[in-house]
Amino acid sequence: MTREVFDAIVIGAGQAGPSLAARLGKAGMRVALVERHLLGGTCVNSGCYPTKTLVASARAMHLARRGAEFGFDAGPVRVDMRRVKARMDGIVGAARAGLENWVRGMDGVEWITGHARFTGPRTVGVADRELAAGKVFINVGARAARPPMEGIEQVPALDNVTVLQLQEVPRHLLIAGGSYIGLEFAQIMRRFGAQVSVVERSPRLLPREDADVAAQVQAILEAEGVQFHLAAECMAFSPGTSGVRMRTRCAPGDEWLEGSHVLLAVGRTPNTGDLGLDAAGVRTDARGFIEVDDQCATSAEGVWAVGECNGRGAFTHTAWNDYEIVAANLLDGERRSLRDRVPCYALFIDPPLGRAGMSEQEARATGRPVLVGKRSMQRVGRAKEASETQGVMKVLVDAGTRHILGASILGLAGDEVAHLLLDAMAAGTTATALARTMHIHPTVSELVPTVLQELQPLGDG
Repeated sequence: MTREVFDAIVIGAGQAGPSLAARLGKAGMRVALVERHLLGGTCVNSGCYPTKTLVASARAMHLARRGAEFGFDAGPVRVDMRRVKARMDGIVGAARAGLENWVRGMDGVEWITGHARFTGPRTVGVADRELAAGKVFINVGARAARPPMEGIEQVPALDNVTVLQLQEVPRHLLIAGGSYIGLEFAQIMRRFGAQVSVVERSPRLLPREDADVAAQVQAILEAEGVQFHLAAECMAFSPGTSGVRMRTRCAPGDEWLEGSHVLLAVGRTPNTGDLGLDAAGVRTDARGFIEVDDQCATSAEGVWAVGECNGRGAFTHTAWNDYEIVAANLLDGERRSLRDRVPCYALFIDPPLGRAGMSEQEARATGRPVLVGKRSMQRVGRAKEASETQGVMKVLVDAGTRHILGASILGLAGDEVAHLLLDAMAAGTTATALARTMHIHPTVSELVPTVLQELQPLGDG
């Protein structure tokens, strides 16, 4: 096996990997970027790009069916799943091709296709090559979890990757898991015309969200015909006459659903099991996520882990921020930390949920006095004009300092409006200052100051 020495090795080409390789190459380093499958990772190939493309197609169909509300008749709307998929594949393919062209033109970076496995400290084997470097960066992401549920090996279960390959709309899609991936696909497939049933082990959806917000998410999807089966602690599967059977309850008597397809959306598993991390001295936690400090450094000297595989964030934007932190600390002489960022994410149903900072439960756990401001989207003029009045704005504020602790914006443009609160939190802007800021009318964001002018003590939960 030929041994080759690089300045840096980047394992995995998801959101963080290529950008990090480019920065290192520009700094004059010789860099190996190793990817065993497709450049772009989950986001480009099986996450953000394809799923949000499907969300857009489903929304267009949904609005067309609502034509009468807006004063026109669009006629019957019939989905052509092959054309929907072709549109999705085209957008994903163009994004991946652009990324490949960028990587090929990077100064000082060699793109190597193959599976990388540590053979020793900062030494990696790829096919018949052995690569060594003073710095190694792991960006291998995660995949859909497949827990050992009863009967799961007896049925052809879809995951977030294989569901994207469907050429026809499922007759009845059963979804195991009522979290973000499951709920987004529930609405997409329902709008495409499928019967959809979501089965969730917990007593309610989205356990980490505020109960009132989660209840409104459920109501939005139920209004479109999605059915929910909660507290399904005895989830199980078996072949059915028309596809698959799924148990939703075992007491007082067995209750089973019959569907044509089943989608597993019950969590994520890091792609770390076949990397030879023990040989490199890289520690993982009980779930396989790589343990890192607040600068993304692992337990092994000269090895960092960025993106979903480090367990410090499961989103494209957290992976990108990991890259920014590592690059700033190593190349720019800065001292940035994971502790500096405000948690944020979105649930991309329609209308979307934008989240920033603490939940109500987390705010209560701090023990400080907390104020809350809430306003229904039914009281937002822009939402009324668009006939999009589902949802709520909710903001949590420290009663003493008036600093914003968290926000949930469920409704029209909620994923965009949440950034107003996120930026204020990052900048240390108080709720008082934001409440006195003049906003543009008519917008959804203009109601944020109004919400902050109506703060009340957070009652007992």
